[in-house]
Amino acid sequence: MISTGDLKKGITIELEGTLYTIVDFAHIKMGRGSAQVRLKLRDVKAGHTIERTFQAGEKFARARLLRQSAQYLYADGNVHHFMNTQTYDQIALNSDQLGDARQYLRENATCEVLIHGDQPIGVELPAAVELAVAQTDPWVKGDTAQGGTKPARMETGIMVHVPLFINSGDMIKVDTRSGQYLERVSS
Repeated sequence: MISTGDLKKGITIELEGTLYTIVDFAHIKMGRGSAQVRLKLRDVKAGHTIERTFQAGEKFARARLLRQSAQYLYADGNVHHFMNTQTYDQIALNSDQLGDARQYLRENATCEVLIHGDQPIGVELPAAVELAVAQTDPWVKGDTAQGGTKPARMETGIMVHVPLFINSGDMIKVDTRSGQYLERVSS
């Protein structure tokens, strides 16, 4: 069992017989009454999101998930293919099962595929991934009105705000939990 105080983004819980991944949560303290927790949940199998509110201190059943180390191979339309690094079995997941994780996946990247029962249900990414900057505007001296950052499009299509000294083609490390720039990776 997991309490409302121990909730984090990405945790999978079982609620009314359905598996949900926590997309976002907020603790709310009303003027009167007890504190509440508002959860934004993504149905693991169906892919849709719902919002639910619970009393603080309520407990949830944590889903038992098996984690298998896997390598991302390629995308074929809406289906993404992974290979188990131990057994070399191929695992296919659709875009709904991946959710936001697909924005950080590049070919040959390693991650963990989450298995519930005998069905793959999603992936768990490392805390940071290395991505190449596909396109960003060049830095012009005096461009510090926005705090020294500029938008950059990564090779996977995600937009990240990077420091002014980052150029197209540079490799950077991006935090997969917040989507923020961490550091430039030396080649």
